[in-house]
Amino acid sequence: MTIYEVFLKKDGRDEFRHAGALDAADDELAIIAARECYVRRGEGDRVWVVARDAIITADPGFFAPNADKPHRHHSGEAVAARRKQIREQLKIAEEDQ
Repeated sequence: MTIYEVFLKKDGRDEFRHAGALDAADDELAIIAARECYVRRGEGDRVWVVARDAIITADPGFFAPNADKPHRHHSGEAVAARRKQIREQLKIAEEDQ
């Protein structure tokens, strides 16, 4: 028996989402089992069934250099604070003249 991961997608712009896993003897039975288990009520119009052995994973350390980039995802508070600090420094410098 092989373990398969099942991904479903509704027609349109939605992305594929993981629906679950199942055991099957071969690829054909995996597709049939995915239809019977995960698409009975129209949860998806498109199905990906992937043998778990075929999924490629990377060591977590491989992605570590990308974890330290807070400038890419911020709410703007850090930028606003930095600009305020610069304005205050300029104001102090003007007052000293």
